[in-house]
Amino acid sequence: MVVASGTNSYAKEMAIRKRIANIFNKREEDFPSLREYNDYLEEVEDMTFSLIEGIDVAAIEAKIAKYQEENAEQIIIARARKAEDLAAALAASKGVVAQIDATDGAMNQSSLAGSGVGGQGQYVPTLAGGALGQPRPTGQPVPLGGGLDMNSYAVDDEEMMKLRAERGGRAGGWSVELSKRRALEEAFGSIWI
Repeated sequence: MVVASGTNSYAKEMAIRKRIANIFNKREEDFPSLREYNDYLEEVEDMTFSLIEGIDVAAIEAKIAKYQEENAEQIIIARARKAEDLAAALAASKGVVAQIDATDGAMNQSSLAGSGVGGQGQYVPTLAGGALGQPRPTGQPVPLGGGLDMNSYAVDDEEMMKLRAERGGRAGGWSVELSKRRALEEAFGSIWI
């Protein structure tokens, strides 16, 4: 029963944190100073903790409702910005580089062909106000190759496979001596006289 209780409290905490993060979604660049941003984060965390622990829930819910009402437009803009960042990260992870046509700010369809991005009914980020600007950095690395090719291991000979296994074991802290010593200790530890 303790595990179920812990699981429920964890699920409750995750649901509260997700809900609060959807509402209080400002970034550091939305504030004039780092101090103001940190104060904002501290206030949000205090409200989150109080909701999780059930401390003064009515007052906090009223405060959240007031914030939502006053900042509805900013919340929507931040959600759209997050969706654009996620779409750009997804495109980058697939190796797709979307080119922007300078004349109308639209996505170049030749760069999107065959990538599954920008088709009918799918999200394509647009530039705010139709102005051509620099893409926002996503913080995600752009892969240079096609990723890990599992077929490359098939051509390795037996010697190379042994070398890889040995290096992998050593990287994890395993050694032959350690294995021998443990086997001897277990063998002598199980002898009954």
